[in-house]
Amino acid sequence: MTLSFEAPARRVIAIVQARLSSERLPGKVLRPLGGRPLLGHLIDRLRHVPDLDGVVLATSSEASDDPLATFAGQEGLRCYRGPLEDVASRILQAAVSDGADAFVRISGDSPLMAPEIVSWAAKLFRQQWPDLVTNVATRSFPKGQSVEILKTSTFRAAVREFETASDREHVTSFFYRHADRFRILAFARQEPLESLQLSVDCEEDFRRVETLIKRMDRPPASYGLDDIIGLLPDRSGTEVGA
Repeated sequence: MTLSFEAPARRVIAIVQARLSSERLPGKVLRPLGGRPLLGHLIDRLRHVPDLDGVVLATSSEASDDPLATFAGQEGLRCYRGPLEDVASRILQAAVSDGADAFVRISGDSPLMAPEIVSWAAKLFRQQWPDLVTNVATRSFPKGQSVEILKTSTFRAAVREFETASDREHVTSFFYRHADRFRILAFARQEPLESLQLSVDCEEDFRRVETLIKRMDRPPASYGLDDIIGLLPDRSGTEVGA
């Protein structure tokens, strides 16, 4: 009798890091944007990615971020809370607590994150199972479209070696600084658009994204990156009027 064994399915989730104490635009991730909190747009988009096994929110344990925990509860979203400044520990806690073999790290200020880019990265990761899949090693995607997928076991081991507070805040800088130690798979856009700003860092960015969402005539989460670019008055994205 021949026995066959299937490898257990590998669990890949998205971890959204968010806090309300942004220095340049406090409270931005819960600010209403086209009738939905900014963070809600991102969650909607991630839920359109079939290659993910779940979406969780990683925020701080500070009282200032209690509204984010409330938002997560209202959205039926798992929420993990940890140190405000030690983002790496917070994300690791979220990954381990959720039983994730790997995770997509997404910034909460990216309400226009294109599902197809996350899906592209997740497919690459599942096919080759490297330590890190990234589209930021060489910048070619717009700001607000950054995707990094990390193997949880690799990340857990690396966190023990993080050398600076900056490593713990920025999470992946250690991997790029020691790229010779890790198997990193990078992907890029054929037509670079790294100067296009689609994340929300300041009031001007918020207004830009708000204008784009107002121009949408179907559910915002159904708009991919090319659709969004098509809403711009010019390909450079330098001017987006109301």
